[in-house]
Formats: sequence, structure tokens, C-alpha cells
Amino acid sequence: MNVLVVGAGAMGRWFARTVRAHADASVAFTDVDPAAAEAAADAVGGRAVASDATETFDVVCIAVPMPVAETAIDEFAPLAADAIVDVTGSMAGPIAAMRAAMPEGQRLSLHPLFAPENAPGNVAVVADAPGPETETVVGALTDAGNDCFETTAAEHDGAMETVQASAHAAVLAFAMAAADVPDRFQTPISAGLFDLVEQVTGGDPRVYADIQDAFDGADAVAEAARQIADADADTFEGLYEQLS
Repeated sequence: MNVLVVGAGAMGRWFARTVRAHADASVAFTDVDPAAAEAAADAVGGRAVASDATETFDVVCIAVPMPVAETAIDEFAPLAADAIVDVTGSMAGPIAAMRAAMPEGQRLSLHPLFAPENAPGNVAVVADAPGPETETVVGALTDAGNDCFETTAAEHDGAMETVQASAHAAVLAFAMAAADVPDRFQTPISAGLFDLVEQVTGGDPRVYADIQDAFDGADAVAEAARQIADADADTFEGLYEQLS
């Protein structure tokens, strides 16, 4: 199986490395930055191709930022002989774009719920139009130790409102509101929150911005914080008991 990975970032490299190791696939990279494609190919073991290449591949994997996923699907679907896959992080939009661009082909949407350096982990899977190549891809991810579970685009995108958009907003809001407190004053809860702040702020800010743009959730966190701030003792107790 020969695979083209569109996008030479960390997630594209993770996908290429996994299918190369566990599906005996040959891999090629393309990227708007040709140097990035060359670097990924050198790191993973593969080759780089120009973004205007016309050769076809058994599988084309779209591994680009969410705001440009649908554009990349439209552009590179013609290079997919059998299957198109995306690992972009949202599902409804990319799946609709894949259906439009490759109505007769195999289509697979994946969301690894971890940073590549933390692999293996849970991988959300929507096999929109399964076939031999997409099954080989999912098998390779499973063989690499990932827990691949089936879902729907609606279920996935709804869950991301909580586990990504709301969670990140809550952590970052705490970071913005928190004072610089000496370690000797930390409690187990506050220390855990500061650990989360360090984890979240150690990533790529553009990725976190794209998540906030793609999924609702931050407004609900802001409204909940306002309810807590405005609550008197009895109201607070009621809110607390609802959550207990």
C-alpha cells in the first residue's frame, strides 16, 4: 500500500510512521512548505512530492489544520486511487467534503485523542465508506497499541465541545485569573490545575485557537463561572449538590 500524507506536521508524521511500521506501507509527504515535507520524509523514512504532483496513491491522508481541511480534501482527493482519510480533528465537515470529492471511494475519518508524542491512545473512528485499504489503516493503528473505537461525526463533534473547547477554556481562564502563588501555599487541587495550565500552554497556540473556532463550549464555561461568582451561599450549595 502506498500512502500520500498531506501535511508534514506532527500528526502527519505520526500517521505515516504508524502505517509504515504496521501496514508495510510506503509513504510520501507533501506540504505547502516543501522543506517540511523533505524533513518529514527524512524523519519517517519516505519521500517528498511536490504539492502539484499528479501521481496517484492507494491512500491519501489529509493531516492539515482544521480550517483548511476541506480545501485540502478537494485538492488532493483526485490523487487517491482507493481511499481518502483525514486526521484533522473535526469530523462533520471533512466527511461531507470527502463524500463530495470521492463519492465512490473508501472514506475514513480519524481523530487521535492525544498528542503524537503521547501515543498510543484512543482514536475515534468514523468508517464512512469502509474497504480493504481503510481496514488496513485501522488495523495498523490497532496493532500499534491504539484503542480505535467507532463513533459518528455528530457524536464526536458534540463530545469535542466538552473535552476540548470547554476543557481548554476552563484551564486557560484559570491561568488568566490566577495569581503567582508560592508553592508552599498550593493545595492538591490548585497544584493539579497549575499542572494542567503548563500542559495546555506548552502546545501550539494556533491548534488551540482552531479548536475554539471549530467547537462551541467556551461560552458555557463563562456562563457557569458567572453563576458561581454571583451565587449566594444557598445557591452555591445547590449548584454544588447538583454536581456531587
